[in-house]
Amino acid sequence: MTVSLINLRKSQMFRRAIGLAAALPILLAACGKSTATNEAPSEVTVLVGPEAMTVAATTILSTGPILSGSLVAERTAQIRAQVPGSVVQVFHDPGAQVAEGTSLAKIDDRAINDAALSARSGLTAAQTAADIAQRDLERSEKLVQVGAISDREVENARRGDLGARSLLDDARARLASAQKQLDATNVLAPYAGVVSERFVNPGDVVAPGSPLFNIVDPATMRLEAAVPAEQLAQVRVGAPVRFSVTGYPGRTFAGTISSINPSADPQTRQVRLFVRIPNNGNQLVAGLFAEGRVASDSRETLTVPELAIDNRGLLPSVLRLKNGRTEKVDVTLGAKDEAQERVEIRSGVVPGDTLLIGPALGIRPNVPLKVTAPTDSRPRTP
Repeated sequence: MTVSLINLRKSQMFRRAIGLAAALPILLAACGKSTATNEAPSEVTVLVGPEAMTVAATTILSTGPILSGSLVAERTAQIRAQVPGSVVQVFHDPGAQVAEGTSLAKIDDRAINDAALSARSGLTAAQTAADIAQRDLERSEKLVQVGAISDREVENARRGDLGARSLLDDARARLASAQKQLDATNVLAPYAGVVSERFVNPGDVVAPGSPLFNIVDPATMRLEAAVPAEQLAQVRVGAPVRFSVTGYPGRTFAGTISSINPSADPQTRQVRLFVRIPNNGNQLVAGLFAEGRVASDSRETLTVPELAIDNRGLLPSVLRLKNGRTEKVDVTLGAKDEAQERVEIRSGVVPGDTLLIGPALGIRPNVPLKVTAPTDSRPRTP
């Protein structure tokens, strides 16, 4: 009896041990889950500045060949001396605006003036001799009709009249040449423009062909540029061109293609073209560097900055900020405006969507994000 009671107690203790062993893993799992729940860290909000954000917007997208070159004046002239002599006066310095026919300089005309006076006197004498010869011829022709003189005398009178008229023409040519040289001593502007350079000073002795001034007409400028030969199909005479000029930040100028060189450069394989630019107010200056694009196609469409496109995946995508969290969105791209560095978006985003750009594209999707206020770097007034 005693042995049976002992065995019964041992059996009950064994069953209790088995039950505790079975319940232990469940208790440990429950404790572990409770501990993990209590120690799980909260999501970290990523802070970015406004410079890392952009907004998809509908803009004017223009496509066409990029070109660059320098500005030159469409009308420029180097005025050279036509007569020898000493420069007596110089009336205008570089930068002066002059009208057509304005006197720029004066060359000593004393010797040329004497030659002109001599030529004028020679013309007067030749004119007198020609008048006398003509009257003699008229008289001889009347006398021969009544038989007062012979035909030989009439023939002599005709030869005398012809010789006098030849001398008269020669005297007129000499006077015209002398007058032209006399006029050339007064150096005139060929058209309205600006004196860009002056090569002489009072007292300088010049010879025919010596440079005196450079005159530039700034009313119409010209851009001399080049495009690759493979893009020549996108270029035509009359096509609009928009460009920026060094020295005028933030400003855009417009012109039209006036001519295209019929041959490509054998070394660079580029084709030169010329763009006519109305220079209203004479703002542009010759010699400046310009860069722009031929607007072969222009339309209004949805665009984003090129820096907003992530091309690391199989499909291009953007990182959009929606409801305070980042969201990766695949997009379909269209044309690209290389001048403005914007890309057309055909699907995936809508106008007004806020997108991340640049290094911010490295943020993972579905992450809380907050845009910080811009830092005010201005000194505070105490």
